[in-house]
Amino acid sequence: MSTTITAAVSRITGQPFSLETLELEDPRDNEVLVRIVATGICHSDLHMRNAPDRVPKPIVLGHEGAGVVERVGKSVKKVQPGDHVVITFDSCGACPNCTQGHAAYCQFLRRHAFSGARADGSTALSCNGEVIHSHFFGQSSFAGYSICTERNVVPVDRTLPLSLLGPLGCGIQTGAGAMINSLKVGAGDRVAVLGSGSVGLAGVMAAHVAGAATIVAVDLQANRLALAEQLGATHTLKSTDGDLLSQLQAIAPQGFNAILDTTGHDGLIKQAVAALAAFGVCGLVNTVSGADIHANILDLVRGGRSVRGIHQGDSVPEIFIPKLIELFKQGRFPFDKLIRFYDFADINQAMADMHAGTTIKPVIRISPEP
Repeated sequence: MSTTITAAVSRITGQPFSLETLELEDPRDNEVLVRIVATGICHSDLHMRNAPDRVPKPIVLGHEGAGVVERVGKSVKKVQPGDHVVITFDSCGACPNCTQGHAAYCQFLRRHAFSGARADGSTALSCNGEVIHSHFFGQSSFAGYSICTERNVVPVDRTLPLSLLGPLGCGIQTGAGAMINSLKVGAGDRVAVLGSGSVGLAGVMAAHVAGAATIVAVDLQANRLALAEQLGATHTLKSTDGDLLSQLQAIAPQGFNAILDTTGHDGLIKQAVAALAAFGVCGLVNTVSGADIHANILDLVRGGRSVRGIHQGDSVPEIFIPKLIELFKQGRFPFDKLIRFYDFADINQAMADMHAGTTIKPVIRISPEP
């Protein structure tokens, strides 16, 4: 048995998606079939479309889906048909990192996120007998329906519009989790965020919620810095306006307790590390392939400073995503201010707008709200 669906297929590296009619297999025993209401677009989708060797093609990308459970496999206990869910990253659940509560660092992340197939190598999608790669981040949500696993669906509040919630599954939880879970920002802390895209602005909001006293947002675009101020930034800096290090030091002469870099720009990261207070931490979330960073080792040793990578905000999604939703309901985490909606037919325009920086977080509406 299978379901006929419409999906955005990436066939040729660097070329626009094509909307195609595909066949989607029924869910297996541990799988969940979700009708996608909406899905966010993340820069990872752009990188994978444009990279010749990061994922196999043709493939259906998309990894910030939200929708309604249609069917479940016979071993699934977490959700049932009719439940509203956000879909997040998949993981094996059995490796040492997963069993210790660090599924974001699953030892088999590549297999579950980027192989274009299930763990056994099979795909769920086809087109007139042609194999179409599936299971990107365990979901491939640029489609009317998605096959997920029980591990990467998160039940959510049914009173909220699903079209808003998909970005919580990756970009928003990454930025907010980096501040709260990874860097452990607390009341009175001094923090800076390099890059005011969706991840960076989620970090700004989370730092504000956590009670940071100084929150510096850095970006190239004045409109994004203005939004950062609305979301809780106490200071804003354009990264082209002179020496960033001296400007950061002027704001916080005693140094920053935490700095989150979302740019992957080695020159900015080096200045950020130099601006840390004793025992300060610079967190890196950008996944630019092959990028290197340079830091003064003596500065790190003398000040007890550190630089660390952060994936998915060290989040346990089924715990952290509902917390972010509760903060949103209280008006304390207004991530909806980052979102611009597009119709499914306009997915290539949405991708172009994100790449150009005119849209912070594009969300594709695929099917009606329940």
